[in-house]
Amino acid sequence: MKNFALIGAAGYIAPRHMRAIRDTGNRLVAALDVSDSVGILDSYFPDAAFFTEFERFDRHVEKLRREGEHEKIDYVTICSPNYLHDSHARFALRIGADAICEKPLVINPWNIGPLGELEKETGQRICNILQLRLHPSIIAIKNEVDAEEDRSTKHEVDLTYITSRGQWYLQSWKGDVEKSGGIAMNIGVHFFDMLTWIFGRPDYHNIHVLEPTRAAGYMELPKARVRWLLSIDRNDLPVEPEPGKPATYRSITIDGKEVEFSGGFTDLHTQCYEHLLGGDHFSIDEARAAIEIVYGIRTSTPVGLQGEYHPLLKKKR
Repeated sequence: MKNFALIGAAGYIAPRHMRAIRDTGNRLVAALDVSDSVGILDSYFPDAAFFTEFERFDRHVEKLRREGEHEKIDYVTICSPNYLHDSHARFALRIGADAICEKPLVINPWNIGPLGELEKETGQRICNILQLRLHPSIIAIKNEVDAEEDRSTKHEVDLTYITSRGQWYLQSWKGDVEKSGGIAMNIGVHFFDMLTWIFGRPDYHNIHVLEPTRAAGYMELPKARVRWLLSIDRNDLPVEPEPGKPATYRSITIDGKEVEFSGGFTDLHTQCYEHLLGGDHFSIDEARAAIEIVYGIRTSTPVGLQGEYHPLLKKKR
């Protein structure tokens, strides 16, 4: 049984990590969040020590380290706001723990290298949560693409992810590009990781729309031409959601064929934990391509709706 600490316990994604820690037979011994709305801990680890101040959390973790192998923290799970991820990863390595980091590892690509150097200095690991690489439908597509005899084949891909968010979103850290990395980082980085994992790193991209609530563009990868749209604007939904149903639309088509991956998401974090606890993990280098893509999107000047653009944008033109 391994000991875990969790930074960002009040965050949206934190319960999936709590479930993964529990379902892999481990224990959460300490948690941190500046918000004290963490009643979710009662459902998983009611005995975990909880802190709202980093300094007291740090003191407690250090005390556990000095009490020996049985009490020390083995893993620090990071679910804090995006701009704090690399700082909290460094903290984990310095206390002799491995870091398990939610997306994205960093906002700016040049911060990746120093983390790799710290891994070498400490002998600890930084494990990225790239859960779409474990989804059966995505694995099947990658296997098909890898097995293609004609290496020059270019697939036509349309990616759409619309997940409606309310007024609060832009008032939170998620709406601050300096803290979140923007909408493409917040809701798109896993999809860009998936695309590069299957089709290779991009050779070319154009940004058609770049707004606080919406981003869209076109990119060419070695094995695909991709039109993509990411949005938190309810008005972009192709159909009005049914009452009581999530206001979310997720679609990936490859050569006009819809990829069915609406299910199978709930336990992917647990699979990631099983993966890394078994001695394997998604490394810093594996996270690099998607971070570089999103940084490129964030710093691009939109060219408008020219050339190949997303079908939903075409309808709204």
